[in-house]
Amino acid sequence: MFMKPLEFDRRYGELDQVISACTGMPADDEPDEPSEALRAYLRHSWHTHPWALATAERQIREYARNPPGRLRLSLGEFYPVPDVGLPQSAIGDWLFVIADHLKRSIEEGEVPPPAAPGTHWEWHARFLELGQFLGGWFSQDMPDEFPDHDAAVRDYTTTTHPQLLARLTGELHELLALALEEPEYAFAVAELGMEVDPPQPYSPSGWLAHLADTLGRFKADYGPGPTATD
Repeated sequence: MFMKPLEFDRRYGELDQVISACTGMPADDEPDEPSEALRAYLRHSWHTHPWALATAERQIREYARNPPGRLRLSLGEFYPVPDVGLPQSAIGDWLFVIADHLKRSIEEGEVPPPAAPGTHWEWHARFLELGQFLGGWFSQDMPDEFPDHDAAVRDYTTTTHPQLLARLTGELHELLALALEEPEYAFAVAELGMEVDPPQPYSPSGWLAHLADTLGRFKADYGPGPTATD
């Protein structure tokens, strides 16, 4: 019988976040040097929800101390670590190295300075709504679904809750505040799911600035206001 969501989160929720951050990246953490993937997790977590780091350290260490056998995994009672490019016999030691890095970061207050995301996972963790917007409305199918970019933006604004519109606007301003070079903005929007070019005559950063301005002027329709007789 598979675990219910609450039990899974209590036992493996933050462990899963760390493993997700490492999936697809080299698992080359050393005792004196965290991997690029772990640095990305630390940077994002310290600046958004630092209280989760201790939970991650505990869950990872407990899992490494008591690895599940095949039967428990088949019953869905344990978290199955995805393929991270290491032999099964090396997973436990790798997890202990990660737990030690997390513990050291917490105890010594090693807060990574703000920086542009360094991994695919970090781009999407930091710019969650922007990833939903670009990946959902500006995939390679966009030209078949909408006559132009403005029509896709209008469809998003008319079908999305105003609070999510505000979140997207904030993420656009945050991305622009990174002050990246133009090729880096092209890379950023591609990482976040955009599979078509910006509309002419905009560069990637120019279109992002245009979007931020356009969405910043958006006003939700709350229906007719009170009349003089109300």
